[in-house]
Amino acid sequence: MPDPTITEIFHRCDMHAMKLSAALLALLLPLGGCKLVPTDKPAAETAEARTDEARMAAYADENWSEKVLPVIAEHTVDYAKLRQALAASVESAGDEYGLRPEGEANPWNFVVSGEGQVTEAKLDSRAAKMQVDMNGDGKPDVTLQIGPIIRGTALRDAMPFIVFTDFRDQIEFAKLARAMNEKAHAELDVPEGDVVGKTVAFTGVFTLRSVDEQPEIVPTAIEVKP
Repeated sequence: MPDPTITEIFHRCDMHAMKLSAALLALLLPLGGCKLVPTDKPAAETAEARTDEARMAAYADENWSEKVLPVIAEHTVDYAKLRQALAASVESAGDEYGLRPEGEANPWNFVVSGEGQVTEAKLDSRAAKMQVDMNGDGKPDVTLQIGPIIRGTALRDAMPFIVFTDFRDQIEFAKLARAMNEKAHAELDVPEGDVVGKTVAFTGVFTLRSVDEQPEIVPTAIEVKP
């Protein structure tokens, strides 16, 4: 058989190229109707991308109605009744009315309700507060921390379902306390104007450091009466 001419060689190469192109086109055509859809990030990865503050705020929001408010409702004691119980025995009062994290070294937290006369108020501050006379002697007996800046961890520490070991570290746990306080403030009907001399009714939580120390209460409900 005679050797192919140069023309025949080029012709054969063109045929092979055409066949190869047709094969590639056949493979690519099915992809023309496909749409690439990005997959959602796993929930764990999304949660990790949020800041600690955002995650703790979400935790407070998610548990407020279903867990926090039922604890408040179940353990609320009248303030005057609690003062009488504390005067008799702190430990007995704690056993009957108190809430605290595991461990006897932790202080008691109490959920109280009551009403009294406002003796002093600072409502134009980020750390807004009201001083309230509870026994009619004209002197303040409790401080209502209205916020939004609220000191202490009473609200967090009064919740039986919140356990330190469920959280990453002490820093995250501290941010949870702040998120709980901020949630309490957000749910309040914050009073306005001059409230001194008016009667205020409240429900809230405080940590007992000493029987002689004026309680600094984190209100979960507050109403200034006309």
